Amino acid sequence: MTGARSALTSRLRLMGIAISLGAASMLASVPASARGPDGIADIAEKVIDSVVNISTSQSVEAKGGKDAMPQLPPGSPFEEFFDDFFKNRRGGSPKGGDKNGEMQPPRKTNSLGSGFIIDASGVVVTNNHVIADADEINVIMNDGTKIKAELVGVDKKTDIAVLKFKPVKPVTAVKFGDSDKLRLGEWVIAIGNPFSLGGSVTAGIVSARNRDISQGPYDSYIQTDASINRGNSGGPLFNLEGEVIGVNTLIISPTGGSIGLGFAVPSKTVAAVVDQLRQFGELRRGWLGVRIQQVTEEIAESLSIKPARGALVAGVDDKGPAKPAGIEPGDVVVKFDGKDVKDPKDLSRVVADTAVGKEVDVVIIRKGNEETRKVTLGRLEDTEKVQQAAAKTKEDPVEKPVTQKALGLDLAALSKDLRTRYKIKESVKGVIITGVDGSSDAAEKRLSAGDVIVEVAQEAVASAADIKKRVDQLKKDGKKSVLLLVSNGEGELRFVALSVQ
Repeated sequence: MTGARSALTSRLRLMGIAISLGAASMLASVPASARGPDGIADIAEKVIDSVVNISTSQSVEAKGGKDAMPQLPPGSPFEEFFDDFFKNRRGGSPKGGDKNGEMQPPRKTNSLGSGFIIDASGVVVTNNHVIADADEINVIMNDGTKIKAELVGVDKKTDIAVLKFKPVKPVTAVKFGDSDKLRLGEWVIAIGNPFSLGGSVTAGIVSARNRDISQGPYDSYIQTDASINRGNSGGPLFNLEGEVIGVNTLIISPTGGSIGLGFAVPSKTVAAVVDQLRQFGELRRGWLGVRIQQVTEEIAESLSIKPARGALVAGVDDKGPAKPAGIEPGDVVVKFDGKDVKDPKDLSRVVADTAVGKEVDVVIIRKGNEETRKVTLGRLEDTEKVQQAAAKTKEDPVEKPVTQKALGLDLAALSKDLRTRYKIKESVKGVIITGVDGSSDAAEKRLSAGDVIVEVAQEAVASAADIKKRVDQLKKDGKKSVLLLVSNGEGELRFVALSVQ
């Protein structure tokens, strides 16, 4: 029995060795990329001195008077307690300010962020929100050296800022890589100064590209699960070649800490912005002079476009470059300067990135046919005022308008009284909506009283009868939807597709 047990033990030991060898063999067969990159330490060591801390300070006017501390009603039982606390324990006045009741001097607030050196002469890239409204900006090197920096320029729309400082000794600079070559799942390294603890390194993968999170008109973020914590803003996102492929800008988190949803501005966008800020101190973006909107499936069906794609021109600026080129409302831009346009964001980005004064080919679809127009781009002025849709107010009617119903809408001819009631400019022509059926497709598409229907299926209308006639014809033709060109009181146009079924 003892011999049998000994033999069994020997066999189990041999099996254990075999299993261990098998496990080791399996581990060795796992690709290195699946275990994580081995070169992170080497890359971090190579580039970490190029990453700097951005320290800013700002003077904030101290509040005095009634806003300085809680105010109590006269005769309050707590009045004596508050007087004692604020006067004696804090050495101040219960009314705010110092003990003499005078205003306190301005105080300074400080904030921290990250940045990185792109030129050994002392050029730093960071986020605009890191240095916004700062009275003083300092660059703190990885070894703790603190140097005063000057602002070269900012671009609020991409949240990028460029700083300049005079190095006291040689510094390490890094180069931009090509963010367009990034692949999903590719390893990336984020370096920054979270929580003011000094340079720190985190690694993760590219979770997504071209993310639009409604932060600005040119959203095209890189999403990564590499930890981006407070203080990382403005820091670089590196690829495994040690090239900057993004600027860490923001996170989405209910707690303020990283939950794996970090976003970086891609290097392709950053490099172009930085070049212009260094050259001009400002951004000089291309301008087409059109208002655009999404081509929905319903709009695509109405315009005979398959598949739904492009940017629908809803309005053309009378003084813009598109006007003399013959681009009109209702045209759908599907290609710009040789680049495909899949949606309005694509067009906004490619136009902004195109040099001012350049002549480009713009491919449009008009009434089902492709046409090419040549446009010489103008310059988008960042100081231009954003037009606001006029607020619509309802007043008691002077006289009841004659209305007809179609598409779940109450429609009427534009009269002087209706123009006054809904504040419709004289330049706006068409048929006014005076009511909307709450259960209709029109209500779902947010049409409302005061909107004016200018065209139906790309034909001008002047009466409710015109609209009903066009809709009836479209039904006979087997169309599932009708495309309306709608104006607000200020004359701003948009397209709306409504079901005719």
